[in-house]
Amino acid sequence: MFIIKKYNETSLVLRIIIGLILGIACALLFPQATMLTTLGNLFVGALRAIAPLLVFFLVASALLAGNSHLDRRFTSVIFFYLFSTLIAAVIAVFASTLFPKKIVLASAYQASKAPSGIKEIVNSLLMNLVDNPVNALVKANYIGILFWAILTGFALKAVAKKETITIMNDIASGLTKMVQWIINLAPFGVMGLVYTSVSQNGLGIFSKYGSLLLLLMGSMIFVALVVNPLIVGIALKRNPYPLVFRCLKESGITAFFTRSSAANIPVNMALCERLGLDRDVYAISIPLGATINMNGAAITITVMTLATANTLGIHLNIVTAIALSVLAALAACGSSGVTGGSLLLIPLACSLFGIPNAIAMQVVGVGVILGVVQDSMETALNSSGDVLFAATAEYRDRLKAGKPLPAFLNQSLFSHKTYKEEA
Repeated sequence: MFIIKKYNETSLVLRIIIGLILGIACALLFPQATMLTTLGNLFVGALRAIAPLLVFFLVASALLAGNSHLDRRFTSVIFFYLFSTLIAAVIAVFASTLFPKKIVLASAYQASKAPSGIKEIVNSLLMNLVDNPVNALVKANYIGILFWAILTGFALKAVAKKETITIMNDIASGLTKMVQWIINLAPFGVMGLVYTSVSQNGLGIFSKYGSLLLLLMGSMIFVALVVNPLIVGIALKRNPYPLVFRCLKESGITAFFTRSSAANIPVNMALCERLGLDRDVYAISIPLGATINMNGAAITITVMTLATANTLGIHLNIVTAIALSVLAALAACGSSGVTGGSLLLIPLACSLFGIPNAIAMQVVGVGVILGVVQDSMETALNSSGDVLFAATAEYRDRLKAGKPLPAFLNQSLFSHKTYKEEA
C-alpha cells in the first residue's frame, strides 16, 4: 500500500519520464523480454476498448444536459470556438506538408488506397455515418459513434426526465474516471511501448519522435501567438496581445501542468470574473469550451494522422486535405476534457485514409510517449483559448452596443495592471 500511495503521489509527468527511461534501458539490456511488450499492448488495448464508449456518452450527455437558451454573445463564442479549431487544423495540414514526418510503427502494414475524389470520400463518410450503432462501437467507427451520440442526445433531450440526465451524466463521469485510471498506469504502458520500439528499431527512433514533437509544438505556438491574436484583433479592432498574454499567463500556465481542460475550468471561471465578463454567459461557455474549443487537439490529430499516412506511403491531395481539416476539427470537438483526450480520436481521422484501428492505436501509443510535452502544450492552448474567445465575444458585443472596453486592451503589451485596478 505504501508503494501504491507513493506512486499516486508522484507527478504523472515524472512517472512517465521514468517509464520512458526504464523502457530504453530494458530494450538495450534485455532485448528479448517480451513481457514488457505485453505491457504496452495492454495499455493500448485498454485505451482502444474504452475510447468508443467514452466518446459516445460524453457527446450524448453533453447535448442532453445542455442549456437551450442562446443569445448573440453565446452564439459568437461558439463560432469563435469552432472557427479557430478549424483554422488550427488547416495550419497543421500546411505545417505537415511543409515538414513531412514519419512514425516508427511496431509492425509493418500496407494501407488501402487513399480516397481519390470527393465522391468516394462523401460515400465513405455517409456509409460510416449510418453504420449500426452497436457495430460502430465494436469496430471503433468514430464517425458513426459521433452521429448516433448526437441523435441520442437530442432524442433524449426531447423526452428525458431529470433522472435520465443524472444517469447519463453519471455514466459519462464514470467512463471518464476509468480513462483517468488507465492514464494513471501510462508509465507502464510507455515503458512497454518504448521497449518495443527501441528493441526493434534502435535508439534512432527518438530523432524522429523529436522532430515530430517539434512540429507539434511549433504549430501550437504559431496558433497561440499568431492565429488566435489575428482572430481577436479582427473581431475587436484592437491590439489583441494584452488579452492573449493575460489568458496564456493566468490560464495557460495552470492548464500546462494540470493537462486537463476540465480540471482548469475553475481557473478559467475566476479569470472571466476578473475580466468583468457576464457570469450568466461564461458559466455556460467555459464548460462548453472545455469540450469544443480544441485548437491543440485539432493540431495533434492532424499532425499525427498525416505522419501515419506518410509512414504508410499515402499521399495527400487537395480533396483529402480539406476533408482532413474538417474531420480533425470535428474530432477535436469530441475530445474529452481529460489527459490524452485528443489521442483517443486519432483513429477517427486515420479512417479517412483507410488506416485501420489497429494501426491507428499504435499511433496513439506514440502520442502517449510525446504527451509529456505535447499534451501539456495542447491543454494550455485549448484552455487559455476558452477564456480568450469568451472574452472576445463579450467585448465585441459591448463595442456594438457602444459600451467601453477594459482599459488594459488599449495599453502597452508590458502593462502589469489588473482589470480591477484599471476599473
